[in-house]
Amino acid sequence: MKLFETIKELDFRKQHFAFLEIEEADNVLSITLDRANKKNALHPQMVNEIAYAFQYAHYNKKVWMIVLQAKGNVFCAGADLKAMLGMVEPNDSTIPQAKTEILIAELFNKVHKPTIAKVTGDVYAGGFFFLAGSNIVVAQNDVKFGLPEVKRGLFPFQVMAALMRVMPKRKVLDWCIRGYNLSVKDAEQFGLVTKVVAANEIGEAVENIVKELKQNSPTAISNGLKAYDYLQPSQETHQYLLEMLMQTAQSKDGQEGLTAFREKRKAVWLGE
Repeated sequence: MKLFETIKELDFRKQHFAFLEIEEADNVLSITLDRANKKNALHPQMVNEIAYAFQYAHYNKKVWMIVLQAKGNVFCAGADLKAMLGMVEPNDSTIPQAKTEILIAELFNKVHKPTIAKVTGDVYAGGFFFLAGSNIVVAQNDVKFGLPEVKRGLFPFQVMAALMRVMPKRKVLDWCIRGYNLSVKDAEQFGLVTKVVAANEIGEAVENIVKELKQNSPTAISNGLKAYDYLQPSQETHQYLLEMLMQTAQSKDGQEGLTAFREKRKAVWLGE
């Protein structure tokens, strides 16, 4: 899935990212979510920047791996619900618009480079694309994980598919339909998290993993991840799940849930 024209290294370095911090050094591309004032919630422009960085990593042989991290005490709160209602903040991003619709789950499938998530804040809803899509997840022992979509009149369709790649299906479905918080220890037990460490140890833990991966052939790893991608659900599956999300968001319950969230009140469900 080629979303942009081939991204040259010089062109990449000239770009201005409005919602990410990007650093490339020693064969590692570090991507930091930089929207802490909005709990790093995802909206189309931010997703477009992430897609651009991922495609650059995919085609650049100097990039052997990706480290994902975030500013603030929330790693990612999922989709920006205000953006779903059409309210998007102005920004000065210079990243070109993708040629086709971006399916965020596909970004992780198609990058074919090992991705490490360094989780120092809570994760909710669509934020789990980062955890389920990453190959290695290192999380602080004090973070919380939640899937509150059903409490907003929505359902985590694409997130459900992504989580089922790494967690038991029945546990994923239970989590999706009940909408509770999951402890980081339970997340480790069910396969969502690779390693749990104290806050003062997470930097060293991630660096040790980076050093370990550098001892292995980047070509072999890339080809292995490409083969793994071949075994995953098709792009058509993710497209269908996105359509189901939009259908649910446009339902009366979906609109009520989004409005109630914005107005900070309890939703009144109609079952329609």
